[in-house]
Amino acid sequence: MASMARDLLAQDSVGATLERITASATELVDGCDAAGVLVLHAAKVETLAPTDPLVVDSDQLQERLGEGPCFDAAHSARGERVFRIADLTGERQRWPAYAPRAHSLGVGSMMGFLLFTEDEDLGALNLYSRKPGAFGQASETAGWLLASHAAVAFSSARTHAQMEQAIATRHAIGEAMGILMGHHHITEEQAFDVLRRYSQENNIKLREVARLVCAGERLP
Repeated sequence: MASMARDLLAQDSVGATLERITASATELVDGCDAAGVLVLHAAKVETLAPTDPLVVDSDQLQERLGEGPCFDAAHSARGERVFRIADLTGERQRWPAYAPRAHSLGVGSMMGFLLFTEDEDLGALNLYSRKPGAFGQASETAGWLLASHAAVAFSSARTHAQMEQAIATRHAIGEAMGILMGHHHITEEQAFDVLRRYSQENNIKLREVARLVCAGERLP
């Protein structure tokens, strides 16, 4: 687990971090046949780093039906932080539409862990087994430890990606300002004002305006 934690922090992108998280789940958690991260955008489900098509099928099913354990886990910080379903066929009352359909997909048992830090909820790490009763207390403990490390690594990777994007945006804006200053013989402040005004008047993000200028577009 310690080696896995170091490995997570060594990944160079959000996507690579997520793929290592879900692969680690199948390697480290007894009974886990497949894993994925589910992120909710309002009622829209996004499946990240699935290790098996079963994960995507289950997530899409929950999105269509608007119910299911993974859907519930990622839906609210007030919901369950952890769920463990020993046998999906016994959950027809709780998820009457999802449970029988998921069973027909080949889901026998499931576990899910909310990926969260103190600042934000990130989604849910969901583990699947094709066999009923595959996950015991030891599996839940291992999954919880993995999810705790994963949440920090996921958050760190996402923050790093946002910082890289911010640096790239600042560079593009500076380049665009230089182009405007050279073409129109204006000051740095005036060049930035041209970009800002065009952004506001046309409801376009500043970085996109900068990209247009750098690509040779002429602003009115």
